[in-house]
Amino acid sequence: MNNKENPSFIQVLKKSAFGFVSMSPMLLGVIGLVGIMQIYITPDMLSSAFGNGMFIDTLIGTFTGAISSGNPSISYVVGGELLEEGTSLYAVTAFILSWVTLGFIQLPAEASALGFRFTLYRNLLSFFATIIIAIATVETLGFIK
Repeated sequence: MNNKENPSFIQVLKKSAFGFVSMSPMLLGVIGLVGIMQIYITPDMLSSAFGNGMFIDTLIGTFTGAISSGNPSISYVVGGELLEEGTSLYAVTAFILSWVTLGFIQLPAEASALGFRFTLYRNLLSFFATIIIAIATVETLGFIK
């Protein structure tokens, strides 16, 4: 067998370790941000931003996730912390979806690589799809409970 088709355990272990080490600064940053968030952002502040109904919470979560785009695995950590602070499931679901699918921060780079028109359409469709999917997901969970 060719070694490129079937990597050895050591090669896989090295690649996994490299992936973990390269993601470590981002994980540490998120842990630091979560710590700061717990100190400076009180549950009263969060409840005043959220809790305004299904649609408004979904919009706030969508915009928040779109401007703080990043690695999908980190969005789950931040989303879990938001849930623990009492943020609505609509907002957290929209936040996680938009964190992954929208990227307002990366718009210039995406537009230069893929074209402005494509970038505009992709982000608009992702924005509206995020809102629809977040609401549908939470409503479906309501039926399951």
